[in-house]
Amino acid sequence: MSHEHNQFDLLREKRYLPFFITQALGALNDNVFKNALVILITYTTATKLGLDAGILVNLAAILFILPFFLFSAIAGQLADKYEKSRTMRYIKKAEIVIMALAVIGFYLDNTYWLLFVLFLMGFQSAIFGPLKFGYLPQHLHTDELVGGNALVESGTFLAILFGTIIGGVLIALEQYNLVAISITIIFVAIAGYAFSRKIPETPAVDPTLKVNWNIVTESYRNLKFTRNDKTVFLCILGISWFWFYGAVFLAQIPNYTKGTLAGSESVATLFLTAFSLGIGIGAMICEKLSAGRVEAGLVPIGAIGLSVFSYDLYLANQNSGLEPIYGYLEFLQQPGAWRVLTDATFIGMFGGLFTVPLYAMIQQIGNKAHMSRLFAGLNIMNALFMVISGVYAIIILQAGFTIPQLFAITSAINILVAIYIFFKAPEFIFRFITWLLVNTIYRIRNANLQLIPKHGAAVLVCNHVSFIDALIIAGYCKRNIRFVMYHKIFKAPIIGAFFKMANAIPISPAHEDEALMQSAFDKIAEELEAGKVVCIFPEGKLTPDGEIGEFKPGIEKIIQRTPVPVYPLALEGLWGTWFSRINGTAMKGLPKKFMAKVHLVAGEPVNPEDVTAPLLQQKVAELKASAR
Repeated sequence: MSHEHNQFDLLREKRYLPFFITQALGALNDNVFKNALVILITYTTATKLGLDAGILVNLAAILFILPFFLFSAIAGQLADKYEKSRTMRYIKKAEIVIMALAVIGFYLDNTYWLLFVLFLMGFQSAIFGPLKFGYLPQHLHTDELVGGNALVESGTFLAILFGTIIGGVLIALEQYNLVAISITIIFVAIAGYAFSRKIPETPAVDPTLKVNWNIVTESYRNLKFTRNDKTVFLCILGISWFWFYGAVFLAQIPNYTKGTLAGSESVATLFLTAFSLGIGIGAMICEKLSAGRVEAGLVPIGAIGLSVFSYDLYLANQNSGLEPIYGYLEFLQQPGAWRVLTDATFIGMFGGLFTVPLYAMIQQIGNKAHMSRLFAGLNIMNALFMVISGVYAIIILQAGFTIPQLFAITSAINILVAIYIFFKAPEFIFRFITWLLVNTIYRIRNANLQLIPKHGAAVLVCNHVSFIDALIIAGYCKRNIRFVMYHKIFKAPIIGAFFKMANAIPISPAHEDEALMQSAFDKIAEELEAGKVVCIFPEGKLTPDGEIGEFKPGIEKIIQRTPVPVYPLALEGLWGTWFSRINGTAMKGLPKKFMAKVHLVAGEPVNPEDVTAPLLQQKVAELKASAR
C-alpha cells in the first residue's frame, strides 16, 4: 500500500532528525541562559550594582543581537566554503565551552562576565544560522522544503518557549538555583554536540571561495546577494518584516500583561505560550494547505491574518496603567481573557503561514552556490529590522500612545508592507487566487498527478474548457508550471491580469504575428532546457461545445526542438461553468455551477520520439472519458 508523504516522516530519517534536534537544543539553551540572566539582572543584580534594570536588560538584548550584525557575513562564507556537518560539530563544541564560561560567571556573581557570555552565545547562533538554512535544500527535495522548514520553525519557537519557561523556573528556585541552571545548560550543550555527530555529511557548495574577513565589505556584499533576484529579495524583506512585527509584540508582553491585562508574570508566560503554540500550529499546517509544494499563495493569507488578529487584540482590551493583580487562573476568569489568548494564538499561527513559504521559496529559487550567504544576508536584515522595531516602539509609546494602540498601528503598517511586497511580486497574488479557487469554488478531484516528475523537464498537454483551466492545473500540480496562452487573452480585463501575474508565455498563430510565435517557441525551449515544466493547450482556443478540438501541430515542433517527455492531462466537469463558453461568451451574466465536481486526470508519459498531435489528442480524449 502506498504511503502518502507528510512532514513528520522526516523525523524518522537520518538526513533530518539529528539536524532537527541539534538546532532545537541550541535554541533551547540560548533561551534558558538568556532568560535566567534577564531575571537575575531584573530582580537581583541591578540593585546590587546600583544600575537601572531596564538599561541592563536592553543591553543584554543588544549584546545578543549584535553578533548577527557583525559576523553573519563571515558565517555565510564559511557555510558555503566548508562541509557543513563538521562545521556544526565545531559550533556545538564551542557551545559547551561557552556554557562552561557561563557557569563560572554564575559562581563569580559577575554580571559583566555573564553579559560577555551572552554575546558569545549570540556569536555562536549567528555562525549556526546560515548553516541551518543552507543545509535543508541540500538534503530535502523541493516537495519537502515546506514541511522541513515548518518543522524547524515549530521546533525553534517551541524551544524558545520551553527555554524561556525553564530558565525562569530554575532561576526562581529558592535554593540551588545556580546549580540547577548550570547543570541544565551544560547538559543541553553536551546533548546538542552528541546529536550533531549524527548529522550526515553535507558537501561544500563553493569550496574554492576565498573568504573575505572584512566585516563591513562582506556584509555589504551579502546584502547585494539578496538583491540579485527580485523574488528572493522580497521573500527576505517579508521575513525580516515579520521579525520586526514579532519583536514589537514580544517586547511589549511584560508591560502589556501588567498594564493592560492586570496580570502577573504567569499571565505573561501564558500569553507567550499562546503565541508560540500558534507559530507552531501555523507552521505545521503549511504543508497540508500547500499540498506538498512551495505555496506562495499562503503568504497573503498569513499577512491578512496578522493584521486582522493584531487589530482585534487592540479591540479586545484597551486598558493601560493597571497594576498586576491576577495570576493566570484568576485572569482566565476575567471577561475577554480567552479572546486575548485566541488573538495571540492566531497572530502566531498566521505568522507561521506567512514565513514558512517564504523560507522555502528562498531555498527553492535562490542561487545554490550562494545559499548560506543569502541566509547570512537575511540574518543581517533580521537583526537590523529588530533594532528598528525597538526604536519604532519607543517613538510610538513616547508620543503618548498606549500599547494596545501600538498594536493597532502596527497592524495597519503590516497591510501597507504586504501591499508593497505583493505589488512588486504579483506571483504571490496569483498563487493566492489559485489556492482559493481550487480549495473553495469547485470540488476538484485529481488522479494520477504523481506521474508528473518531481524533477526535470516535461511538457503537459491538456484540453481547453475554460478560462480557469491553467489555474486549476497550477493549483494541483506540485511543480511550478509555465503556461503558454493565446496572446489576446492577456488583453482581457481580469483574466488577462492573472496570466500576466503567472508569467505565462504569450503565443500567436503565424498569420497573426509570426515574430511573437517564434518568440514563444524560443521561450518554451529555454524553459525546457532549464529543466522546467511547460503546459500547452494544443487546441489553441476554448472549446465551443465541450468536446475536444483538433490538436495543432505546434506541439510536435516544440518536442522536435527540445525532446522531453509529454504528459497528457484531461479536465472534465468545467463545461457549463461561468468560465466556459457554453453560452457563446465566457464570464457573462451571473456566475453559476459553483461547487461543481471537476476532475483533473494525468496519463502516462509519451516518449519524445512518439509524439504526434493526433496521438496526444487521442490520449487526452481517453483520459477525459475515463473521468466521467
